[in-house]
Amino acid sequence: MSAFDVRDIMKAAGPASANAGTGVGAEDRPLRVERPKAVSPLVLCGTVRILEAVTLLGYGILLYAVMLHGRIASVTTYAAAIVLVPAATVAIAQAAGAYRLQAMRGFVRMAIRMVAAWTTTFLVLAAFLVFAKLADQTSRLWLATYYAGGLTLLLGGRLAVSRYVEAHTRAGRFDRRTAIVGGGEAGETLISALSAQPDSGIRIVGVFDDRNDDRSTDTVAGVPKLGNVDDLVAYARRQPLDLIVFTIPITAEGRILQMLAKLWVLPIDIRLSAHAAKLRLRPRSYSYLGSVPVLDVFDKPIADWDVVMKAAFDRCVALLALIALSPVMLGVALAVKLTSRGPILFKQKRHGFNNELIEIYKFRSLYVDQCDPTASKIVTKNDSRVTPVGRFIRKTSMDELPQLFNVLKGDLSLVGPRPHAVESRQADTLFEQVVDGYFARHRVKPGITGWAQINGWRGGTDTPEKLQRRIEHDLYYIENWSVLFDLRILLITPFALLKTENAY
Repeated sequence: MSAFDVRDIMKAAGPASANAGTGVGAEDRPLRVERPKAVSPLVLCGTVRILEAVTLLGYGILLYAVMLHGRIASVTTYAAAIVLVPAATVAIAQAAGAYRLQAMRGFVRMAIRMVAAWTTTFLVLAAFLVFAKLADQTSRLWLATYYAGGLTLLLGGRLAVSRYVEAHTRAGRFDRRTAIVGGGEAGETLISALSAQPDSGIRIVGVFDDRNDDRSTDTVAGVPKLGNVDDLVAYARRQPLDLIVFTIPITAEGRILQMLAKLWVLPIDIRLSAHAAKLRLRPRSYSYLGSVPVLDVFDKPIADWDVVMKAAFDRCVALLALIALSPVMLGVALAVKLTSRGPILFKQKRHGFNNELIEIYKFRSLYVDQCDPTASKIVTKNDSRVTPVGRFIRKTSMDELPQLFNVLKGDLSLVGPRPHAVESRQADTLFEQVVDGYFARHRVKPGITGWAQINGWRGGTDTPEKLQRRIEHDLYYIENWSVLFDLRILLITPFALLKTENAY
């Protein structure tokens, strides 16, 4: 976050606004509309870059092994060429804009850039060999074969990429579904500027304006008005949304802060339009939607390559943990089955990413006729509903081990805010009504363990202060996430489990 501080937002808006539009009961929550799985242009372009470099490197090594291995005395020149040619080609193609999504939409323009990059690389290589007096010691047949074969691989790969991009563009998987906050002349100007850029990837879904209907028209530049900011929060819970852009002038700071107090809990990028603003900052102060300048207010906490890294880390570690802990899990399953009637596993609906409902797995720790799927009553110390085996596995957190399967499914992460049940209450009050900005913890996937848990805030939340401290730690984790932070939390978790005074 750059332009505003969360604490300023909360102070400006107060408790009533902080959770506005979020306190929807499970039975009233509208079904979320699914869309084809989105593809990150940044990840796609980076993947193409890596694959081309690896392909050219591998082809060079293979060609050397087939044509020259054992037939020449020195391999230094060839080794340098095999390594430097792919690197130089990727660098030149990058400079030529060949790794932009727009360039990948059409094969012909992309092919011209790749031919130019590959040919330039070999011309530079040939010139170097001549000036270094190495040309007579280098196989011209190997160079010619490397050039022709490498170019064929590049063009064949780019043809496949262009077909992939075209198909996914038609399916809307590259679109950034965008909501505009604010109408009037500023809204019309922004929408017109974005609509004039067909390759920007911006798809405007609607306008949201907090002003009265007599000051706000039903459509803005042909885009329908869908409601006010409270309606935008509800919309983002049930419809896929990637970006929110404010057209309100930055001088209206109080009005912006009140709106941000409702919107910052969403896992969505929020920008402030600078397109029609009279204030002019240095070019580096802006980011751009196509050619439209905007100021960054909030960023989605984990996006693009971070999503890929976290997902890969979660699944790899979860799979290894399942293998290592399978004897323990089998022992717990037998103990639950043999000591009380009922199923081994307990399934419960909880809040997941962006407030979506997920079903998590636990070893059953309560008597079957006293299980509480909605968690309307929290488990307390010496709770009579807990079985003897359940008391032990809850203290040691062994009841959470089946959630490793949730990680493999993609519902949970290994590390993140602990998922709360949909009807979790503190003294008969729903959690979201106790803590301001409660739903901001759902901007990332929930986790099996988290920053709050290793800092002593696991177990019961029988006082508002305990819940407040847990949420503060969750938000700190979200704002400071990294793979190394996840690894640190995982390494500390076994030691934190030794402190059982708050687990029952």
